[in-house]
Amino acid sequence: MTLLAIDIGNTNTVLGMFDGDTLMRSWRVTTHPRATADEIALTFHGLLEGCQPATGIAMCSTVPSVLREMRSMLDRYFEHVPRVIVEPGTKTGVPILTDNPREVGADRIVNTMAAFHLYGGPSIVVDFGTSTNLDCVSANGEFVGGALAPGIEISLDALAARAAQLRKVELVPPRSPIGKNTVEALQSGALYGFAGQVDGLVRRLGVELGDVQAVIATGGLAHIVVPESETITHYDPDLTLVGLRLVYERNVP
Repeated sequence: MTLLAIDIGNTNTVLGMFDGDTLMRSWRVTTHPRATADEIALTFHGLLEGCQPATGIAMCSTVPSVLREMRSMLDRYFEHVPRVIVEPGTKTGVPILTDNPREVGADRIVNTMAAFHLYGGPSIVVDFGTSTNLDCVSANGEFVGGALAPGIEISLDALAARAAQLRKVELVPPRSPIGKNTVEALQSGALYGFAGQVDGLVRRLGVELGDVQAVIATGGLAHIVVPESETITHYDPDLTLVGLRLVYERNVP
């Protein structure tokens, strides 16, 4: 089986091509909420050129407008390829123990499935994207809730927009946590501040979960924070893609 996995986020869309259980290649592109089906198809054609044709497609999305156009694109250009789109009613095997299961993002369910498959439970997934999501997985693989916080880039954009003398900076470690100039002070606040935020939330969530086996970081900005975190135990940039593969296998014979 050659599976194309597609994770559509608010900021980036991540694609992965699996040959059986092995992720052969992956790509990360900007999500354009107003892109048409034909524009999306053109992007996909360029990325997938030279790859084996997909025999299956698995997809999840947090952007309704892009999901609509993506459906049209798949109908037009991949009409004979079996597909699974993760949405309410899709078989995942993940019980959702929240007040309103239908409002939980598909990516969070997919991450829960992959985390339990790879690392067991109880575990916590920290997804660094447009928002920072901390998702709690029970010992039985259930999604039991979590915490949401503003993402790193959103926070820095808001700071630069609201403070006249501050600007966006490259997210790299400063020479010292004590910044000697504006750039270093912003880098210190961003890196160590977000790492401290995640560590504090993980510890509080861990008290409720009990005996946490793994804290898994994923998402486009995870690699920035992971080295500064005291609680993250695993870094898995392909966690969502793996979850999409598992969902596909559960739904397509």
